[in-house]
Amino acid sequence: MSTVVAQSLHVFGLRSHVANNVFFFDEQTIIFPSGNHCVKYNVDQKWQKFIPGSDKSQGMLALSISPNRRYLAISETVQEKPVITIYELSSIPSRKRKVLSNFEFPVHKFISMAFSPDSKYLLTQTSPPESNLVYWLWEKQRIMAMVRTDAQNNPVYQVSFNPQDNTQVCVTGHGMFKLLRFAEGTLKQTNFQRGEPQNYLAHTWVADDKIVVGTDTGRLLLFESGDQRWETSIMVKEPTNGSKSLEVIQESESLIEFPPVSSPVPSFEQAVRTSSHSPLAMPQVFAIAAYSKGFVCSAGPGRVLLFEKLEDKDFYRESREIRIPMDPQSNDPSQSDKQDVLCMCFSPSEETLIASTSKNQLYSITMSLTEISKGEPAHFEYLTYPLHSAPITGLATCIRKPLIATCSLDRSVRLWNYESNTLELFKEYPEEAYTISLHPSGHFIVVGFADKLRLMNLLVDDIRSFKEYSVRGCRECSFSNGGHLFAAVSGNVIHIFTTTSLENISNLKGHTGKIRSIVWNADDSKLISCGTDGAVYEWNLSTGKRETECVLKSCSYNCVTISPDAKIIFAVGSDQTIKEIADSSILREMSAFDITYTTIAISHSGRMVFVGTSMGTIRAMKYPLPLQKEFNEYQAHAGPVTKMLLTFDDQLLLTAAEDGCLFTWRVFDKDGRGIKREREVGFAEEVLVTKTDMEEKAQIMLELKTRVEELKMENEYQLRLKDLNYSEKIKELTDKFIQEMESLKTKNQVLRTEKEKQDISHREHMEDLLDKQNRELQDLESCNNQKLLLEYEKYQELQLKSQRMQEEYEKQLRDNDETKSQALEELTEFYEAKLQEKTTLLEEAQEDVRQQLREFEETKKQIEEDEDREIQDIKTKYEKKLREEKESNLRLKGETGIMRKKFNSLQKEIEERTNDIDTLKGEQVKLQGIIKSLEKDIQGLKREIQERDETIQDKEKRIYDLKKKNQELEKFKFVLDYKIKELKKQIEPRENEIKVMKEQIQEMETELERFHKQNTQLELNITELWQKLRATDQEMRRERQKERDLEALVRRFKTDLHNCVAYIQEPQLLKEKVRGLFVKYVQRADMVEITGLNTDLQQEYARQREHLERNLATLKKKVVKEGELHRTDYVRIMQENVSLIKEINELRRELKFTRSQVYDLEAALKLSKKIRPQEVTDSAPSRDKLSITPTMRLNEQEETGRIIEMQRLEIQRLRDQIQEQEQVPGFHTLAGTRLPSLSSEVDFEVQTK
Repeated sequence: MSTVVAQSLHVFGLRSHVANNVFFFDEQTIIFPSGNHCVKYNVDQKWQKFIPGSDKSQGMLALSISPNRRYLAISETVQEKPVITIYELSSIPSRKRKVLSNFEFPVHKFISMAFSPDSKYLLTQTSPPESNLVYWLWEKQRIMAMVRTDAQNNPVYQVSFNPQDNTQVCVTGHGMFKLLRFAEGTLKQTNFQRGEPQNYLAHTWVADDKIVVGTDTGRLLLFESGDQRWETSIMVKEPTNGSKSLEVIQESESLIEFPPVSSPVPSFEQAVRTSSHSPLAMPQVFAIAAYSKGFVCSAGPGRVLLFEKLEDKDFYRESREIRIPMDPQSNDPSQSDKQDVLCMCFSPSEETLIASTSKNQLYSITMSLTEISKGEPAHFEYLTYPLHSAPITGLATCIRKPLIATCSLDRSVRLWNYESNTLELFKEYPEEAYTISLHPSGHFIVVGFADKLRLMNLLVDDIRSFKEYSVRGCRECSFSNGGHLFAAVSGNVIHIFTTTSLENISNLKGHTGKIRSIVWNADDSKLISCGTDGAVYEWNLSTGKRETECVLKSCSYNCVTISPDAKIIFAVGSDQTIKEIADSSILREMSAFDITYTTIAISHSGRMVFVGTSMGTIRAMKYPLPLQKEFNEYQAHAGPVTKMLLTFDDQLLLTAAEDGCLFTWRVFDKDGRGIKREREVGFAEEVLVTKTDMEEKAQIMLELKTRVEELKMENEYQLRLKDLNYSEKIKELTDKFIQEMESLKTKNQVLRTEKEKQDISHREHMEDLLDKQNRELQDLESCNNQKLLLEYEKYQELQLKSQRMQEEYEKQLRDNDETKSQALEELTEFYEAKLQEKTTLLEEAQEDVRQQLREFEETKKQIEEDEDREIQDIKTKYEKKLREEKESNLRLKGETGIMRKKFNSLQKEIEERTNDIDTLKGEQVKLQGIIKSLEKDIQGLKREIQERDETIQDKEKRIYDLKKKNQELEKFKFVLDYKIKELKKQIEPRENEIKVMKEQIQEMETELERFHKQNTQLELNITELWQKLRATDQEMRRERQKERDLEALVRRFKTDLHNCVAYIQEPQLLKEKVRGLFVKYVQRADMVEITGLNTDLQQEYARQREHLERNLATLKKKVVKEGELHRTDYVRIMQENVSLIKEINELRRELKFTRSQVYDLEAALKLSKKIRPQEVTDSAPSRDKLSITPTMRLNEQEETGRIIEMQRLEIQRLRDQIQEQEQVPGFHTLAGTRLPSLSSEVDFEVQTK
């Protein structure tokens, strides 16, 4: 096996023609077929998990999920043989549980399947001509029953189980509706078809024995136990507004009978209405799904109808219509929604409906939305994204963006994002698209259509063509790796265009057949092409000529690629091999093992090779290519792989096929050598936008803003109207409440009188019951006591009888045993005597009667057997007697037991009577509790009446307060106008002051920078002085060391001299010793006079040391002083900066507050104008009350004046500090910088006053 591994990551596509192709696994997860996989897709978290098809599978035909959501059955064709695989969905990953492959009956393929309600049985339907319905016990792979459903080779569309019964199944098809029941190992039909056979397309169970069936003529039939109970027809109607809708046109409540000819049922000709596009046929009901309220069915192209059950009848009525929405990106939006709905299913909670269509699309809708949209039809939404509905013919990717570009025979171009797994752009065109290429930057694409080659811009929300070339039927195109060139194939000619001037710079001619594939080398200097003529050419683009060629006419090449070093060309074709071509010759051929390769791709590292096959599988192998079967094969598509690419970073493999699915695979080498390529730059996020689009959007924004303002005004007007309506309603409600209170009071009085009457009657009844109960108790006690005495006496008599009987039977048994033993002894003695006689006779006549010996022995045996029989007969006789005696004994014991039981039953009756008494007492307690609860209810009602009175009073007070406030607002009208003008005047000087403050902050920041520079200079000076200090210390240490050495030398000299003094009496020895001292201590270089040198050195050293110490002390003082000055300056500047920032923030807050207040007051004035325009004239005399009412606003003005005064004092204090600092020697302020004067602040204060 190869070390190159591919893991399926995501898929874009659906196979809609698989039977039962979408269903829910749980509330968030759905399962659908895509390629040759079943995909588990989580709708919320957007992840996908894959269940791959069987090896060598030719595609899935039908799916079925068990009712408990645990098992999934897949019908496939593997090597021309049908196979059913059952997966266990609960395990992760899903594993195969059973494979049904060896069949004892003829079968071509299984076209429909269904699980039983308990998931133990599986129902499968084979295709014509066999058309067998097979009933499986699938766990044991055993066929329980099999029956042929149709003998006329008509197609069967659907089989199903009764959701409540394992034994009842339903089959529908062309001219076929059968109900069968499994019994005694066979499937027997239980219904008989009446009337003309119809083409039944779909069915569903709506109840235990009720089935709704849909036909190809738009008829819905309800069958109960096989008999028709209800029928309705759907037809296409063209209403006056031009849009086509579906509606139920006829509903017959016939029992079994069909409507007569004279009934108003429209004929097929009447139902088919012509439109501007095409004549409409009767809607075909391809899918029906049941839910708790009724069922939902497809009703023609792009339509789904909801039917709900009528409450009092067993019939259904149409309640809602759901449509597939028109696609604005489609070439013909009016036809984009014309898709047949093939399968539908509800989520387990019935909150979501999912539908799959004939164009490979998945749609969903929440059922709550259908209830909201009353009158108008609801619309589906895409479950994921619009998918391809035809084979994908082109695939491309780029370097700068995580984009995949695809084109298809469905006339669409789509751009996918493989990082987020989303659809970025999508557009349909009038012609089929055969090939596509994406510019390395991700901003342009080249698409080959049937009529032209188009170069297009990828805008933020559109794909727009900006250059067209008359290259018809272009089947291959490709941008160069640098993006400056692109090549397009037309038949057997390759056209080379430049992307800068958009001109055709050369045409490469040489192929005799159609060119199937082209590829650029790494530096774009060469182009490699292959075709159906068996030729592989390498073109030099600078000369436009062929450099190398390799022709093999027996092979029709499908795809070609080149190694990253551009030395080896890889080609695959119809001869089922991979060829390595270099220098116009085939180096190696690797066999494909009986399969045709359709495409090939090599990684940018050159270590991984991937090939796609005509079976839809993908093979991953390592380079150099192996000669044996050393590759990994993966199930991918349900059709031949058409295109295959690797992303620029070698992390993902992209594959597209004729099944319309796009797969992304994570690829890696287990060895991991040189595979992963790290991206130096991340993906680009730039997009193209046209100027006109930007202007249009700006215009739309302006229009929307004006619309918002208009809506605000409308809303305000509506609110005022509502207030008036609500005030009227409040009055009506108060009147109603008063009436209800009076009626409740009367009811309360009536209830009290009734309650008193019931209390009296209840007491009397209770007393009667207690008297009766006491009497009955006394009677029962006396009767039971007498019965007990009688029964006890009978029991004692029977006990005595049983004892006597036992003694008698024991005596009889003893006698029988004695007689039996005596008889046995006598018989044994008798036969022993006989035996002795016979033995003597035998001894005497032994020689004479040898021949009669056998006969004698036989007679002997017979006699013995007879005797044994006699003994056994006696035994059985006596044993019978014993049994009879025992039985009689047991009978007597049983009678005694019965008597005991009777005694116990009497005791139980007594207990039951006591229990009845207890229950009666409990009922009495309950009745008392009910009386108490009723009293509590009465009190609660009283409280509620009081509370309602209070609420009414509160509302009246509120209404009075609101009226007062309204009057006050009208009084404030002129005052607020004046205040608004004043505030507007105040705002302008504040803004000027803010500008001045900002300038001052900038100046302070420059001063701060200067201080930072001074700091750095001082730090440099300090470091120099520290270096000098260290040098002087080192010199001082050296001098001290010298001094120590000299002192040691002097000491040694003194000792030696002391030793010489000992020889003072001996001149000769003294002379020698002195000479030795001279030699030892006096060197030749030191012959100079050095007597006064030491003293001079010491003096100079001391002088220099004192000088340095003085310098150091003065420098330290300077550093400390300057540090303190710098610190104080820095703190002062920071404080000033903070105070100024605070001041600016406070001014901004105040400005914002004043603006909001102005806005609120303007809004209030507008409201007061519109509510009461008649009271405007009364606002003029209210000016006298201005000083009393707006107290809050005056307080705010006083507060702002106080704040300004505090700020002015703070600024004066800061200026005093600056002047003091200027007087300090050694401190220099910034040249030409002065703080602003207080004149502006004084002016501002005057204005505010």
